[in-house]
Amino acid sequence: MSGSDRPVVESIADPEVVRFLEDRINAFNEDATGIRDGLDVQAVIRDDDGRIVAGIYGWTWGRTCEVDSLWVADGHRGRGLGTSLLTAVEREAARRGCTQIVLDTHSFQAPEFYRRLGYETVGVLPGYPHGYDHVTLRKDLPGSR
Repeated sequence: MSGSDRPVVESIADPEVVRFLEDRINAFNEDATGIRDGLDVQAVIRDDDGRIVAGIYGWTWGRTCEVDSLWVADGHRGRGLGTSLLTAVEREAARRGCTQIVLDTHSFQAPEFYRRLGYETVGVLPGYPHGYDHVTLRKDLPGSR
């Protein structure tokens, strides 16, 4: 094996490498499926000083919306910001023709929050991380069935 064939493992991801890999995987997925409608979706809520206090990020592709990240700052939780963000993304996803929305969370994060908003658990990976579970949830979007 030559030096260029040896993997270099790093503890801090290079954003350029991450984007490179995501772009290549997306291109492969589009070529394999013929579905080329992928778009990012995000929304943020800022305080009076312009700081982000809550935000959501994901994408739509192939009539599905996947939420990658939903975060609300400690001092702003319990005020409906998470619900507002998720509802906004659900509406945008439906506008884009999506029939479902999917997301992952952990048992120590917010599975009950999502269940209260109509999400159903479709998968559980026990022990990720150790002592907790990784939970996959989905929800049909209005008009999808």
